[in-house]
Amino acid sequence: MSLDVRYFAAARERAGCARESVELPSPATVSALLEVLAARHPGLQPLLRHLRVAVNHEFRALAEPVADGDEVALIPPVAGGASLFAVVERPLELAEVVAAVSGPGQGGVVTFSGAVREQTKGRRVVRLEYEAYGEMAVKKLEQLGARAATQWPGARLAIVHRTGTLVPGELAVVIAASAPHRAEAFAACAFAIEELKRDVPIWKREVFEDGDVWVGLGP
Repeated sequence: MSLDVRYFAAARERAGCARESVELPSPATVSALLEVLAARHPGLQPLLRHLRVAVNHEFRALAEPVADGDEVALIPPVAGGASLFAVVERPLELAEVVAAVSGPGQGGVVTFSGAVREQTKGRRVVRLEYEAYGEMAVKKLEQLGARAATQWPGARLAIVHRTGTLVPGELAVVIAASAPHRAEAFAACAFAIEELKRDVPIWKREVFEDGDVWVGLGP
């Protein structure tokens, strides 16, 4: 398939061009495209974790597909600070969400890292299996960011959640909240954690040595 890839600001400088046509085997995802672009333009690699990707003028998660003829834009953080909301199938890095909400006016940055426990209610956890309705999940995460900014003026949120199979010790979600003052940053982070569990379509199956259960449905 052929994609029309556009670069802006720092991404344009690193790629050395503003626009190019990229051939990619079909089917493919946003993540697969970024791998190809990083190999073609090595200077882009350190910038990738700061970028958002828009497909046909809509922000997309890394796991979402791209199709023949799509216009794909690599968008660095804007002057007012980046937002980062994604559902991914790769290991998570706390630094990427911290970078997305940091800025000169943000006096407080609060983070939360949710890791897989080795036990639940006395039962040893073998693994967790996360499944998501990716497109809707990303939109819901973006809505959380907008609500936080309304409730605590100046607050910024960034949330990345992992899907797939995770073993004890691996990170399932990383959240960063920033605000001009620490109290608002703490409040926004707590808000994000609770609302994420309530409204975002991400499901978790706990697999034990003696059985499994979808969390929220009981044994």
